[in-house]
Amino acid sequence: LLVALQQAGASSPVALPLVVNTWAFGRAAETAWRVLESGGSELDAVERGCSQCEIDQCDGSVGYGGSPDESGETTLDAMIMDGNTMEVGAVANLKYVKNAIGVARKVMEYTKHTLLVGESASLFAVRMGFPYEDLTTQKSLLMYSQWLNQSCQPNYWKNVVPDSSKSCGPYKRPAKDTFKEDKTTSRRSIHNHDTIGMVVIGGSGSVASGTSTNGAVHKIPGRVGDSPVAGAGSYADSTAGGAAATGDGDVMMRFLPSYQAVEYMRMGTDPTVACEKVISRIRKYTPKFFGAVICANTTGSYGAACNKIPGFTQFHFMVSSPLLSQPTEQVVDCI
Repeated sequence: LLVALQQAGASSPVALPLVVNTWAFGRAAETAWRVLESGGSELDAVERGCSQCEIDQCDGSVGYGGSPDESGETTLDAMIMDGNTMEVGAVANLKYVKNAIGVARKVMEYTKHTLLVGESASLFAVRMGFPYEDLTTQKSLLMYSQWLNQSCQPNYWKNVVPDSSKSCGPYKRPAKDTFKEDKTTSRRSIHNHDTIGMVVIGGSGSVASGTSTNGAVHKIPGRVGDSPVAGAGSYADSTAGGAAATGDGDVMMRFLPSYQAVEYMRMGTDPTVACEKVISRIRKYTPKFFGAVICANTTGSYGAACNKIPGFTQFHFMVSSPLLSQPTEQVVDCI
């Protein structure tokens, strides 16, 4: 997750927190920052920053060649939002096109729709001039092969036969439904952030946000998480601020955490507190969920919060500023 901020009237960016301290995410931050410094718009910065992550295959969880689904195919989700007009462009389950965030922006700029999905989204992308490319790589094929050799563990099925915790299926409903409460923790690795989420607040107070991801590893084909859903993966409103989320999207999307965080900030809540309130709300229903949110308001304040679970007790992000000689890591303790 990233957030870029410019002071009102400033000629250069003031702060750029980067939520994941890796080389690839850092490149995305630098790319977005250069766009702002060169006079590009907030939407340009979001698109270029997320696109850089897609090219670099950030953390294996963004772009092509990562997170194969149950059939071994990599598909992409992305969203971009203009906080001035409240327009959104998004794609989900995108196949055979690598630049998902770019396609999402074309949805916003060249259609009256908000979200395109699947093969039809791919056909739209080609019509918009994007090349048709294979998203599979040797690495993603190896991930898929290893998963098959581990009896397809873990997976996202429940209440099916044969037992999804022991076999690869194919699964079906039992003859007599006997539902059991699913007490397992999030199946997504807490060591991998599954999304790049970016919030940009320009010198005039304009806000833009965006996300890009290849989704949950070994997801059921057709699954769409929080990333391309406005208000879930990210949200931007130039009258209040912006927010973006990462983590277990199947849980987090049910609470529209990014929208809720922006609404808290609209009421005057400090960004850190807004993030904490959102995390606390989700935790009431799903105590063991893996997730974090970052928030920024139009005055330039920002904050982050995460849910504390075993192995995930702190959330790290970077701050870059003309006042700093180099990016400085910041840490928030999970609640």
